[in-house]
Amino acid sequence: MQYIDNIIFLILLVAGFGLFAKSLQKIYRNIRLGREINRSDRKPERWETMARVAMGQSKMVKRPVAGILHLFVYVGFVIINIELVEIIVDGIFGTHRFLSSIFGHSFYNLFTATLEVLALLVVIGVVVFFIRRNFYGVKRLTMKELFGWPKHDANWILIIEFALMMAFFKMNAADWVLQQRGLLPEHGSFPISSMILGPIFNSFGDNFLFFTEKAAWWFHFVGILFFMNYLYYSKHLHIILAFPSTWYANLEKKGKFNNLESVTKEIKLMMDPNADPYAAPAEGAEADVPSKFGAEDVFDLNQVQLLNAYSCTECGRCTSVCPANITGKELSPRLILMKTRDRLEEVGKNIDKNGTFVDDGRKLLNDYITKEELWACTTCNACTEACPILLDPLSIIFEMRRFLVMEQSAAPQELNLMMTNVENNAAPWQYNQADRLNWANEN
Repeated sequence: MQYIDNIIFLILLVAGFGLFAKSLQKIYRNIRLGREINRSDRKPERWETMARVAMGQSKMVKRPVAGILHLFVYVGFVIINIELVEIIVDGIFGTHRFLSSIFGHSFYNLFTATLEVLALLVVIGVVVFFIRRNFYGVKRLTMKELFGWPKHDANWILIIEFALMMAFFKMNAADWVLQQRGLLPEHGSFPISSMILGPIFNSFGDNFLFFTEKAAWWFHFVGILFFMNYLYYSKHLHIILAFPSTWYANLEKKGKFNNLESVTKEIKLMMDPNADPYAAPAEGAEADVPSKFGAEDVFDLNQVQLLNAYSCTECGRCTSVCPANITGKELSPRLILMKTRDRLEEVGKNIDKNGTFVDDGRKLLNDYITKEELWACTTCNACTEACPILLDPLSIIFEMRRFLVMEQSAAPQELNLMMTNVENNAAPWQYNQADRLNWANEN
C-alpha cells in the first residue's frame, strides 16, 4: 500500500500525456487535409524569425503594457513548469524536491527563489488581464464575435493559471514552515510564499501543513495535466503552435501575391507570337492544371493557412487595425481565422465519425465566411502586419476571392466591368485604345 500514491501518479501521468499526444495527432491530421506548400527555403531566416517573434515576443511589445504583461505570464509560466520535471521524478520515485540533489544547495535556493518571483509576476499579469478583459472595455476584446465560448475560454485560462500559481505558493509556504520546524530537510528559498503565507501557516499544526503541502502538490500536478489537455479546445494552442507558425510564415514582401503557375503558363503562351494555340499539350501537362482555382473549403487552403487557423490567439490586433472593420464593414480578419478553424474542426469530427470525410453539404464559403466579408477586404495587409505571431488571414481571403472570380465568375459588377474592359481594351476604362490619348487634345 505504500506505493499506491506512486501508482496513481504514474497512471495520471501516462493518461494525461497520452490524451495530449492524441489531441496533437488529431490537429496534425486536420492540418494535413490542406494542400501541401513548400516553405523550406531560407532556413536561417526562418529560425531567426521563430526565435525573435515566437520566443522573443518581439511583436507583442509593440503595445507595451499588454506586451510586457504577456511576457511576464509567458516566460514565468514556461519556466515555472520546469519544476514539472521535479514533480514527475518525485511522484514516480517518492522523493522530495529531487532537483536539490542535482543542483546543490546554493543553486537550488536561487532556482526556487527565481520561480517564486516569476510566479508573482504571472499572478500580477493574469489579474490585470482578467480586469482588462472583463471590466476595462478594450474594444477589440469586447466585440460581438467574442461573445460566448471565446470570452469564457479566455477567462477560464486566466483562472486556471491563477489557481496553479496559488497552489504553487501554498505548497512552498507549507514546505517552508515544516522546514523551519525541522520536519523536512531544508531545500529551497521561498521569499514570496514565506512572506505572504508563512505567518498564516505558522499558526497551523504539523499534520495540517503536511496535508496542505501534499494537496497543493497534487493540485498543481493535476492542474498542469488538465491545462495541457484543455489547450486542444482553447485559443491557447498558440502556446505550442506559435513556433511552427512563425517558422512557416510567409517571408515575401507584404503585398506580393502568389500567381497560379498554370495560369502563368497560359498567359505566356498567349503572349508568345511563335506559339501554336492548336498544338496538343505536352505529355503529362494535364497534371499541372489545378482541380480548382482558389479555395471554396478548407481542403482547398494550404497547410500553413490551416495551421494559422489553429494558431490564432483571438487577440484582435488584426481586426483593430482593419480599415474595413473600422468603417463598419462585416469583415473581421480575426473572425476569418476563427471560422476557418471551426470549419476544420467540423470536418475533423466528420472524419472521426465516419473514418473518412463524408460530404456534409457544407463549405467554408457561404456557410461560414460570406461573400460580403471577402469583398470588404482592401488587401492592405494591416492585419498580417499587426499579428503578433505572423499569421496571414489575408491569404485565406485572397484564395476565396480567387475561387469566386475564376470558378464562379461571381465578382461584384464593378470588378466584372473593369476586368472586361482590361480584356477588351487593355485598360480598366470603357473606351478603345485609339481614344486613350484624347484627353491631351482638350483645351
